[in-house]
Amino acid sequence: MGIVSLTDAMSTKAARKAAAGAEEPLPQATSAAPDADAPDADTRIYQAIFDGVLNHRLTPGTKLPEPELCTLFGVGRAVVRRVLEKLAHDGIVALRPNKGAVIAEPTPEETSQIFEARRAMERVLVELAVERVTPDDLRELRRQLADEHDAMHRFDQPSWARLASGFHLRIAALARNPVLQRYLTELVSRCSLIVGLYEPPGHAPCEHDEHAAIVACIEARDAVGAVALMEAHLRELEQRIETSRMQGEKSLAQMLGLPQR
Repeated sequence: MGIVSLTDAMSTKAARKAAAGAEEPLPQATSAAPDADAPDADTRIYQAIFDGVLNHRLTPGTKLPEPELCTLFGVGRAVVRRVLEKLAHDGIVALRPNKGAVIAEPTPEETSQIFEARRAMERVLVELAVERVTPDDLRELRRQLADEHDAMHRFDQPSWARLASGFHLRIAALARNPVLQRYLTELVSRCSLIVGLYEPPGHAPCEHDEHAAIVACIEARDAVGAVALMEAHLRELEQRIETSRMQGEKSLAQMLGLPQR
């Protein structure tokens, strides 16, 4: 499949928004004239698709027809094609000759490589987070855990998935290293693709109790314990993955979190 090297960086602006604003609502489509304010349109389209993947609304293999994207976002084909090319460069989308764009479908081999890279990346980020965390950071982590707990007991799977990914990105932000944070954002998005493709229905992307144990170690400044728990946590997530594929029947607008046009 068309997944690129793990060292290919995402655009700084899009990655920063994804890591710092994982809980913000998706951008809404506008009635702007085609190609008006193209840089802003690029960001809106990229972020909507990226967040759709991160939140498991856009599953691997989902078609991204150019005419429909043009209509949904009120832009011309030049803008849509530019964004799809960037998403393909970042491993989120696969561009198929004469067939159009689809959300990428990682193979089992790529799945193993991506999880291996993510474990290595999160090991470093957790160590830095333990070293640099502040009391305010810990309060935000506790608030994150409370939100996860509420979503779990409401059986709100979309919120649960969003918060689970957001937890890892929040810890990455505590490391205060934007370069590492940017790479992890890409890896988390690719893991979201994998979960959407392989994980059995009804499972949370991450277990709440495991997150709580990691936060407890960070609060205790126990880097060794936090790293060990994160390693086990990610291995458990990888082991739950199956080879059955999940397919949805929602429209592209619904999967992007946009109103029908």
